[in-house]
Amino acid sequence: MKNFKLWNVVCGWIVFTIAAATYLMTIEPTASFWDCGEFIASAHKLDVGHPPGAPFFMMMGHFFSLFASDNSHVAMCVNAMSALASAFCILFLFWTITALGRKLVQPDMLSRGIALLGAGAVGALAYTFSDTFWFSAVEGEVYASSSLFTAVVFWLILKWDEHADEEGSDKWLILIAYLMGLSIGVHLLNLLTIPAIVLVYYFRRYDFSWKGVINAFLISCVILVAILYGIIPGVPTIIGWFELLFVNGLGCPFNTGLAVCLVLMVAVLVWGIWYSYKKLSTIGTDGTSSTNKNLWRWINTGVLMVSVILIGYSSYACLVIRSNADTPMDQNSPDNVFSLKYYLNREQYGDRPLFYGQTYNAPVKLKIQGNMCIPVEKVGHAQYAPAPKVEGQKDRYAITGYKTSYEYMDQFMMLFPRMYSAQGSHVSAYKQWANVKGRRVRYDYCGQQKTDYCPTFGENLRFFFRYQVNFMYWRYFMWNFSGRQNDLQSYGDLSKGNWITGIPFIDNAMLGDQDALPTELKENKGHNVYYMLPLILGIIGIIWQLSKKQGGGQNFTITFLLFFLTGLAIVLYLNQTPYQPRERDYAYAGSFYAFCIWIGFAVLAIYEWLTKKTDNKAIHTAAAVVVTVVCLLVPVQMASQNWDDHDRSQRYSCRDFGANYLKSCEKDGIIFSNGDNDTFPLWYNQEVEEVGSDLRVCNLSYLQTDWYIAQMKRPYYESSALPISWEYKDFMPGTNEVVWVENKLNAPLEVGKAFDFLRSDDPRTKRDGENYIPSNQLYIEGLNGEHINIKSARRYTRSEMMIMEMLSQISKSNWERPIYFAVTVGNDYYLGLEPYFELTGLAYRITPIRSSNGQPRVNTEIMYDNMMHKFAYGNMNIPGIYIDENLMRMCRTHRMMFMELAEALIREGKRDQCREVLDYAEQMLPGYNVPYDYTSASMASLYYMLGTDEDKTKANALLDNVANNCCEYLQWGAQLDKRQRAAAQSTLGHQSAVLGYTLQLLERHHQDELLDKYYPIYSQYASR
Repeated sequence: MKNFKLWNVVCGWIVFTIAAATYLMTIEPTASFWDCGEFIASAHKLDVGHPPGAPFFMMMGHFFSLFASDNSHVAMCVNAMSALASAFCILFLFWTITALGRKLVQPDMLSRGIALLGAGAVGALAYTFSDTFWFSAVEGEVYASSSLFTAVVFWLILKWDEHADEEGSDKWLILIAYLMGLSIGVHLLNLLTIPAIVLVYYFRRYDFSWKGVINAFLISCVILVAILYGIIPGVPTIIGWFELLFVNGLGCPFNTGLAVCLVLMVAVLVWGIWYSYKKLSTIGTDGTSSTNKNLWRWINTGVLMVSVILIGYSSYACLVIRSNADTPMDQNSPDNVFSLKYYLNREQYGDRPLFYGQTYNAPVKLKIQGNMCIPVEKVGHAQYAPAPKVEGQKDRYAITGYKTSYEYMDQFMMLFPRMYSAQGSHVSAYKQWANVKGRRVRYDYCGQQKTDYCPTFGENLRFFFRYQVNFMYWRYFMWNFSGRQNDLQSYGDLSKGNWITGIPFIDNAMLGDQDALPTELKENKGHNVYYMLPLILGIIGIIWQLSKKQGGGQNFTITFLLFFLTGLAIVLYLNQTPYQPRERDYAYAGSFYAFCIWIGFAVLAIYEWLTKKTDNKAIHTAAAVVVTVVCLLVPVQMASQNWDDHDRSQRYSCRDFGANYLKSCEKDGIIFSNGDNDTFPLWYNQEVEEVGSDLRVCNLSYLQTDWYIAQMKRPYYESSALPISWEYKDFMPGTNEVVWVENKLNAPLEVGKAFDFLRSDDPRTKRDGENYIPSNQLYIEGLNGEHINIKSARRYTRSEMMIMEMLSQISKSNWERPIYFAVTVGNDYYLGLEPYFELTGLAYRITPIRSSNGQPRVNTEIMYDNMMHKFAYGNMNIPGIYIDENLMRMCRTHRMMFMELAEALIREGKRDQCREVLDYAEQMLPGYNVPYDYTSASMASLYYMLGTDEDKTKANALLDNVANNCCEYLQWGAQLDKRQRAAAQSTLGHQSAVLGYTLQLLERHHQDELLDKYYPIYSQYASR
């Protein structure tokens, strides 16, 4: 084919344009849920996000945010960056497929050129419209940018392969190293391409042998480990040694060791580059051999590659600089080399065993100390922090503790431990997924002979294959290349989040009769079918690649390594526990990228099979065109199925719902949050759109840490500092993290006095040298001498004590500063304060006044104004707007708040306002977008109480919808076989309970027509 290179460039950019247009049309115009709000906020203000950080992503996002016309468009600009990064990823995938294809098929004929270009287009467009990649492409997350780095470096090694024999070809390797250094500041997934890159180099430079392939793979693993566990944590570790030497040892100011170490590192690298280049340039003129030339060439290139990796990695300096500026969002406060190391190692998330470790029920080893048995701890490295400043003393670092971990009984240790978490919900899931029977183990536990059942190694592997491999990888893989049942989060339920094919006899065998599905599931926008066509094309591509005698095996090995290391190898590394808070398919996007290379190769395979028995060029050309067009129908099918559940172009829900939390609070208020989705949207609103900047959002998960408490003691924007009187010495690492209660007083004790006792340096206030609280009857001063009692406990965590401390300080100022819990915070954090809660919207205000019935009350005046006039609902009433399960939960939370308000209004006799609230709830959160549920049935009961015929009609309509939906589920469940029904039991049990409640309402309000319609169905199916 003449001018193939030109057509390769042109077609690549055409594919890029299709991808860019798709993603830009479907991006979310504002922040999305989960981490996106935090990432966008950190990009806009150059704040410090959660570990291990993404400083280069942050800087790129900041650059794109400069194009925003105002703050409300910042999120759109950052989302557009993800869209364009994803489109460029598609461009490089196209060129990667054609580059790999040219190794096996030369485009010396028009037909072969068309087939090669068709292969690139089919593979690239299949990835463009794949479920997982499209999801990340339209939001301000790191995975789109990370995928671009992966695509570019893999394409660059193929570019090097093309020019390897030319002078200066090493520049491609150095560029790859630099991009990998930069990618560390986005996400580490890009580093997993190293083994595939090394194999490309090996196949280009050396004759093939299996021994050589194995050695090359092992070398690539060494390089990968050297970067992951050497350079990334090693650089701050070495700098830390210098800091301790110069600051603690020589008495120099902070950061002296940092400066000296950086100068030395730069000097060593510059010298290494200069010296190796000098030796390389003199070889041949001083009689040295070509072997030495190759050696010094590699040394020079290696030093350059390490240098540019470090230059790229230096983006982390931005986090240290910004942390020292005390930004409002400064997670883990990595303002010195020691906290940066802690930050990079993600130490706050704990460790998980990979190669050898404990089972979920492993007892901790005990040792005898005096008359007691105490746990055996393994003491790791010391943890340092700048010592509190004392006038006249020099700077120094103090040891704040040691990284410690428990040691476990040897009988409960095993190789490759997959079931290790002792959390109760995880343990029950382990037993269910692996069908654990266990092996009997007898052991000595501090002199007592005990017996337990430890999971066997076979059961351990059963969990690995059933859950971690099949459920948490292959299920996601099949979502992308076979079809997806719906977008509901799955924990193994038959009706949620499984893969399907669209082929009835297969799907019916796996999941029951698909024609009998409830309407709610049938019409779920996440229901996508591809009839396994992408999967079939990929398998054809694999077979064709392996069948090519000249280079096919090598080509396959490279592609397979990329596929495996960005897929199943991540499964091995993550060692995921059950009940993940969200689906994790985004982690395997690189693996799906590699599979799309094989999808593209299917075009070449089918073309060759069709033209194998003829030499007619016209037939060859026609075959190439026809195969390309037919195979392009596969990504067209994927696009048509996936568009409705990936189009977020009209959604403003994350922004609006986050603002609603803030609008629930009065000026200078404090609102406690806990999870990602009731924290990050609030931060986004404050940092980007400047909504509620007079409020302080306080995340209870972080409130356990010293760095977060220190930050909360500083004022930001228009919000005052949190009222915390504790000094840093009182909450520094290792101090008062968990405090035990000893009821020595046996009398009520005010929280402030209890904490004065706790923080005292008097030895008489200690128990065996440890701090403690001397009463289990703590209280806070209310109004008029009333005591607000704190729930009694054997111990209190630091975050719980901080809540009590703030309430105690606020009580001293006559409760003038408002303080709230977000309604989505679990009651574990409430400390028994529910009788003092007052609902104002999406937040409970803590008041000094106890409710009459001991339950949270509703401030109907404030809540009515908030929900009816101040709140926004993110366009949730636009017909057909895409509402995924996570957003659906948020919508139902709002619906529940409408119901709480309406119920309170009717108790107060405000019937007209109650009716307005119920009607407005239906207007903002209509049933055609947010299906009716249990809360809707409760709202129907309120309509009945209002009493007019119109109100009864509305109630009947609600209950008719609720009951019909429940019956559809029960009828679907009835046709399942025993195995399938067991997998759907949770869903069926819930629907049966809701239907039972609905029938009770109908009977209570004498709605006999609807009762007669649905009671027989309930009687027939509910008891099964």
